[in-house]
Amino acid sequence: MKKISGILVLAILAILAGCKNGGNGELVGAKNRPDFYADYMPHGMVFIPLGNFMMGTGDQDASYSYTTQAKRVTVASFYMDETEITNNEYRQFVEWVRDSIAHILLANADVDADDPDKAHLRVYEDGDNAGEPMDPPLINWKSKIKWDSKDEEYQEALSPLFETIDGRFYHIDPVALNTKILDYEYWWIDKTKHTRIAKGAAYKEHDVQSPETKNKGMFTNRPTAYDKGRSAFIRHEVVNIYPDTLVWNHDFTYSFNEPMTNNYFCHTAYDHYPVVGVSWVQAKAFCNWRTKLRNVYLRSEGLATEEEFRLPSEMEWEYASRGGLAQNPYPWGGPYTSNKNGCFLANFKPQRGAYELDGALYPCIVAHYHPNDFGLYDMAGNVAEWCEDAYDESAYNFAHDFNMQYTFTARDEDPIRNKRKTIRGGSWKDISHYIQLTSRSYEYQDTAKSYIGFRCVQSYIGRHRDDNNGTASHIY
Repeated sequence: MKKISGILVLAILAILAGCKNGGNGELVGAKNRPDFYADYMPHGMVFIPLGNFMMGTGDQDASYSYTTQAKRVTVASFYMDETEITNNEYRQFVEWVRDSIAHILLANADVDADDPDKAHLRVYEDGDNAGEPMDPPLINWKSKIKWDSKDEEYQEALSPLFETIDGRFYHIDPVALNTKILDYEYWWIDKTKHTRIAKGAAYKEHDVQSPETKNKGMFTNRPTAYDKGRSAFIRHEVVNIYPDTLVWNHDFTYSFNEPMTNNYFCHTAYDHYPVVGVSWVQAKAFCNWRTKLRNVYLRSEGLATEEEFRLPSEMEWEYASRGGLAQNPYPWGGPYTSNKNGCFLANFKPQRGAYELDGALYPCIVAHYHPNDFGLYDMAGNVAEWCEDAYDESAYNFAHDFNMQYTFTARDEDPIRNKRKTIRGGSWKDISHYIQLTSRSYEYQDTAKSYIGFRCVQSYIGRHRDDNNGTASHIY
């Protein structure tokens, strides 16, 4: 009885405490919510308004592949990178991972551990554990990594980050980074896991609620994974994120592309060229890192977090690529790949292999050609782009017409057919048919190519305020 009375008193106190911010007992919503700037435009992105369009139409199916069909679909608003992710933007990711590993290596070797300002892991500032590393460990990004230090202890601690031959450093200029240890580890919530009817799946789509939680205030007729909580949907990934710089060799047999192998990702001259040699899995890891990079900053400023960065769905990609032009074969309209002056409008393989006629032999700098009417560059040619969707020839037949997407997160043990991911847009090495808006192709999720890159999107969750009458209308 005393226990029940205590609970009742706590409940009354909680209600009374809540009344202080209750707006005279009226329903006014929760207070002290973090600010969110709905009109904020993510850096390097453009806004793509909601709408509907006829997907899969534009020109004849010259390859007779029968992988597209006319389908009316509706698209929610989103933001999209105005260009493909560049080498320099991806290098920011690589250097972040490299520096993270360096901080951990230096912390494990107790380098600068006695100086809280220089320690490579954050320490408790007060309390009984003052001066001790935080648990779980957090990197102290304020401490600097002295890459050129001559101190033997410092060099020894950082040695795993560099290539050695027979245990010795050979100072080939530049000193080679040990890319094998550049692993990015992260966790994410697989919201579509319930669609997998397979061993290890969270639940089957039509499971009923388990007897343990039924009639205990839980939802009825819900899948069993709801009983397990969010942990049933969490996936753990460890991805080596360094681009495959050898794609220039193994993509083209008996072809001299060694200068691109040596320079394309590393040399400053190619900083603003689209990154290639990145697999679908690596692109997903980049999106996760970019999301955390942004949201960690927002939390530090007391602001509401934003939607995650992700790869575009195949439907979003085609809708954005059209730029509001209906049933045209190319982002600029069509039906030709050159303007009235004979200048080509994209980087592809003109005529019968005259690669240089469009102004570029390989990928060219991003935003070299004119954008489409949404302000997006290189939606045709330059490099093909990864989409979120799994590839299926008949996806147009069974995927929903509302925010159409066919997602399948393949595991290592899945058949190779299930690891096919959609690529769109065509590339510098493709003929004009493959840079058309409706052309679809695929590559395997763990494969990198010298002609495939990617760009990110972010779902729009803000509201548009009509300045004329002061009302707010949703434009999701």
